[in-house]
Amino acid sequence: MDSYRCTLCGYVYFPAIGDTDHGVKPGTAFEDLPETWKCPRCGAPKSRFKKV
Repeated sequence: MDSYRCTLCGYVYFPAIGDTDHGVKPGTAFEDLPETWKCPRCGAPKSRFKKV
């Protein structure tokens, strides 16, 4: 699974880790995150992330 970086703050979403603080389980692909998910660091929308 691909990782994605926030273009505003540099946070990287790693699918193997997920975002457990916001209810996203490890193993969740970026594409499977809900459209309402936001960067946990700066609050940017999913659309501001780019594949790394």
